Amino acid sequence: MSQQEFWNSKFSRDGYLYGIKPNSFIASKVKSFPRGGKVLCLGEGEGRNAIFLAKRDMEVTAIDASDIGLSKLHFRALEEGVTVETICADLNDWEVKEQYDVIVASYLHMYKEDRAKLFEKIQDSLKPDGIFVGEFFSVNQLNYNSGGPKDKDLLYTIDDFKKAFALCQGDINEVVTILDEGKGHQGEASVIRVVVEN
Repeated sequence: MSQQEFWNSKFSRDGYLYGIKPNSFIASKVKSFPRGGKVLCLGEGEGRNAIFLAKRDMEVTAIDASDIGLSKLHFRALEEGVTVETICADLNDWEVKEQYDVIVASYLHMYKEDRAKLFEKIQDSLKPDGIFVGEFFSVNQLNYNSGGPKDKDLLYTIDDFKKAFALCQGDINEVVTILDEGKGHQGEASVIRVVVEN
């Protein structure tokens, strides 16, 4: 099953699987984002982070494999009176064409063997002094039932990020938090929070 088929099956249900509120960690960092900056949202799904950032006068582009998720994003953006550029693509096929002030991601499901290439693309896509902010499920999420994949190869360790962004300034921590993100993420969870400056 392709990434598009997998996520279309998730997002074809009524409502918003992960709600319409932004990821709380990303929202907590928005004050450090440059006003009017260019933002790229990776694996953005139905658009909760993208729309939150667009409402704060950022120039937002969202990438996701699911055309159904991006269609929901588009219609909600119209309702909210904001503009979000969308790119329907599997992140493994995404090609770096421009640079951004900020890149954000929440809960990317990326196989371990594909991450080095993705992390390289993230660094190539950041402007000098750009910032990458993300929240990811830790391998310890296997001990919780609040959401996320049950395949260890789709979960992350702190070292995954420290090795990939060794030349960048960063703040990378694993924490246990309480998720309240639609039907898809509810309850106690083990996550890795990443803030990396280029």
